[in-house]
Amino acid sequence: VEKRIDLNEELIQHREATFFLRVKGQSMVDAGIDDGDELIVDRAIKPEHGRIVIAAVDGELTVKRFFQRAGVVKLIAENPKYPDIEFKDGQEMLIWGVVTRIIKSV
Repeated sequence: VEKRIDLNEELIQHREATFFLRVKGQSMVDAGIDDGDELIVDRAIKPEHGRIVIAAVDGELTVKRFFQRAGVVKLIAENPKYPDIEFKDGQEMLIWGVVTRIIKSV
C-alpha cells in the first residue's frame, strides 16, 4: 500500500456544492443505477445534454438523463418500463445537480 486514499479528493470536485442521495426505484437500471444505490451529486456542474441529473419535477425529486436538443427539454428514464418526462406548459422543473458517481453496496 503506497498511501491512503482520501475519498474527498478522489470523488468530490466542488466540496461546498456536493451532496449525497440514496436512490429509490428502478427507472435508471440500464444506466447502472439500482434501488438503494447512493449518488454523489454536484450542484456546481452545469447540466448538459446526456448527463444524469437530479431534478425536482412539480416538487418531486427524480434521477434521469437530461435531454436538451432543438428547444426540446425532457428527462429520459433508463428503463423501458418507465416513461420519459416531457414538459408541458405550467409544469415546473428545477435541476438540483449533476450525478458524478454511483456508490453501490456489495
